[in-house]
Amino acid sequence: MADLLVKLYDLPQSAQALEKLREDGIEIRRAIGPEKHAIVEWAEKKFSRSWASECDVALSAQPVTCFIAIKEKQIIGFACYDSTLKGFFGPIGVDESVKKKGLGKALLIRTLEAMRDAGYGYAAIGWAGPVEFFRKTVGATVIEGSEPGVYKNLIKAGPRQ
Repeated sequence: MADLLVKLYDLPQSAQALEKLREDGIEIRRAIGPEKHAIVEWAEKKFSRSWASECDVALSAQPVTCFIAIKEKQIIGFACYDSTLKGFFGPIGVDESVKKKGLGKALLIRTLEAMRDAGYGYAAIGWAGPVEFFRKTVGATVIEGSEPGVYKNLIKAGPRQ
């Protein structure tokens, strides 16, 4: 999968999407330290150990670079930045039970706004799976020749002993 590039100075506004989610009882906010273990465990259970590792990094940063979506005090989604490399967005994950309701879009835009507010002009979306979603939502473009990019020499843990 290729990497994508997003112009952070040309983002759609998140306010309308966030308000619609609030009406459905969903809140998107920056995570805080005491939530670290719950978020990391949730990301590993729902997605992968690699994504859990990236959440761990984002939750160890100051300020925290992980946003979470919550409904009825339960995690239903997350998005991180600066967890793979500086200037990289991702990973992003939404619980299957709430897909297709605008949550991924709102998490994406809100997190990219935080990157813009932190001083970034552009964001790379590493190893992007749903390219069309990113293209349609934030105008992301494919970075030619970026596959496998920074993940070229990625090591993975072997089987558990």
